[in-house]
Amino acid sequence: MENNYISMKNINKSFGKVVANKNINLAVRKGEIHALLGENGAGKSTLMNMLSGVYTPDSGSIFIKDREVKFAAPKDAIKAGIGMIYQHFKLIDVLTSKENIILGQKNSFFLNEKTLSDKIREMSVRFGLGIDPDKKVYNMSVGEKQTLEILKVLYRGADILILDEPTAVLTPQETEKLFKIMKKMKEEGCAVIFITHKMNEVMEVADRITVLRKGETVTTVDKASTNPKHLAELMMGCPVDLSIRRIETEKRKVAMEVRSLSAFNAEGVKVLKDISFNIYSGEILGVAGIANSGQKELCESIAGLYPVKQGQVIFEGENIIGKSPYEIIARGISMSFIPEDRLGMGLVASMDIVDNVVLKLYQRQKGIFINRKPAEQKSLEIIERLSIQTPGIKHPVRKLSGGNIQKVLLGRELDSKPQVLITAYPVRGLDVNSCYTIYDILNEEKQKGVAVLYIGEDLDVLLELCDRIMVICAGEITGIVDARGITKEEIGLMMVGAVNSIKGEGLSKYDNANDYSCN
Repeated sequence: MENNYISMKNINKSFGKVVANKNINLAVRKGEIHALLGENGAGKSTLMNMLSGVYTPDSGSIFIKDREVKFAAPKDAIKAGIGMIYQHFKLIDVLTSKENIILGQKNSFFLNEKTLSDKIREMSVRFGLGIDPDKKVYNMSVGEKQTLEILKVLYRGADILILDEPTAVLTPQETEKLFKIMKKMKEEGCAVIFITHKMNEVMEVADRITVLRKGETVTTVDKASTNPKHLAELMMGCPVDLSIRRIETEKRKVAMEVRSLSAFNAEGVKVLKDISFNIYSGEILGVAGIANSGQKELCESIAGLYPVKQGQVIFEGENIIGKSPYEIIARGISMSFIPEDRLGMGLVASMDIVDNVVLKLYQRQKGIFINRKPAEQKSLEIIERLSIQTPGIKHPVRKLSGGNIQKVLLGRELDSKPQVLITAYPVRGLDVNSCYTIYDILNEEKQKGVAVLYIGEDLDVLLELCDRIMVICAGEITGIVDARGITKEEIGLMMVGAVNSIKGEGLSKYDNANDYSCN
């Protein structure tokens, strides 16, 4: 165990009859960035939840700096120097950086504010974090919030950090800054565990990579001795094609036109600002933007789920604004919106796969009795097409892993044979093989003449898969560009409002992107 900050030996964890981890071994060294890879359901989250004190292993041993530990709760892991940074930030928006940092700590009411601010600034400089102690969270960009989460766990003494999909909502510039922070933490002797599905990020920042498959450790490899294709094969247990095809189709008609669409949230803030664009049949139009830039509201406005203040959505010569979601679906528009709350908005957790499919099909049936056989057949087709890991079609959705829940939702929506398909974050949280299955399915829809509006987080995928990319910042369009003639960095600048190129005729001069914010 020499130089190992973390050693997890023969870890086993089961939930009922489901074996999540089976004899897993993981060793992470001091001053190392260690990537953890695996398919959905491979056991990554369960393993990290045991390391951070959320779960207790059924058997096996955990050593922190050569000392065996047993965590009964997350606070025990924090005392041992382990900090977990989740995808969804655990910050209070109305408080300042320093108030969030000291929140919940003993003796926090009697700390000297100047001393606290000085300590935060010292740590911020030491790790290259750039955090203002007195800035309110609601005034921060997504990247700043994530940096604050890192500073929060460092302030509490953590020198072992677990980052769960940390770049999912970041611009390329923010991702680059995060990687610099991770490398600085490595230089300071911290051990960093980095969970991601993005192979290019693994190859850029990791020192070693551990691959899990079906709850077991496959191997640990040095970055210098591997490549993305090899890692994907280790994850899947078979050869994997990592190429994304951009299918070329003939120039087709306008499938849907959005004109001057504006909407307000419950607080009266304008979340969509005169949005106008066309989408063509046989086209994939990508949408890029940092989190909370209006993507969700745009999807829901088109689908009839969000109140629109003004504007039109023209489909087959008719304005569909004001129509109910059922009327819109009946017209041929299907939205496969994958919300963060999959089991709150997308699916009914207590129901099985068949019942959730019935929710989409029953209105097409005649008579007062529901025929479940079509839904059962559709469920079997969805499971086979998307390789959903489930004991059967009658298994409750809430008992599936997050990635498999997402596949059920996506498979159900793709089955409706739409003319316009609105798909938001369809591969969020999915493993590599599942992601490429989804890309192939979207290309199949495109070849059929379906107009696909694809809202995604991975700019590399947007550039490879889409025909055009529409960039949104703070509820307005800052650019609509040809995906073949734009770089990831230029899109990143449009995402933060540093560039405005609505007609897609090239980029205007711009200032430093750090001077701009969409929040």
